[in-house]
Amino acid sequence: MKFSDTVWGAVVLAFSIVLFVYVQGFPNIPGQKVGPAALPGALAVGLAICGAILFLRGLRARLAGRGVPWMQWPEWFGSRPQVIGFVVLVAVNVFYLLAVDRLGFVLTGTVYLAALMLVLRVRPVLALPLALVLTLAIHYCFYKLLKVPLPWGVLQSIAW
Repeated sequence: MKFSDTVWGAVVLAFSIVLFVYVQGFPNIPGQKVGPAALPGALAVGLAICGAILFLRGLRARLAGRGVPWMQWPEWFGSRPQVIGFVVLVAVNVFYLLAVDRLGFVLTGTVYLAALMLVLRVRPVLALPLALVLTLAIHYCFYKLLKVPLPWGVLQSIAW
């Protein structure tokens, strides 16, 4: 989905204003002139300038008759396989968030990767074992090497 510069400029400008107002509540450090709000405040001012320029440029183009629509759907949106791929991508991410604690990383990751491979038209005979092997490799790297505590879920009894 593509938004016009006017819309993006307004979003960036609104975000910068909210950011600037929020950082004003940061506490001052005793004995220092520059507090923790200085850098985020400066970034908010810079973002506001960029957002205002983008907004005005888009508005000027629209008034001159050469502006793009406020919102435009991408070309791929009319292609059924690509829409299905997008929906599956969002669905497996939601599934991961909801199921990883109960099922565990290994089972959830295997379903996640297998679903993505099947959407990409990998043969099921190859997709399922490959998803399991890749999930186990990812689990080993994160759990053993990087010491990230991944959930075991239903496989807790065989945790290694």
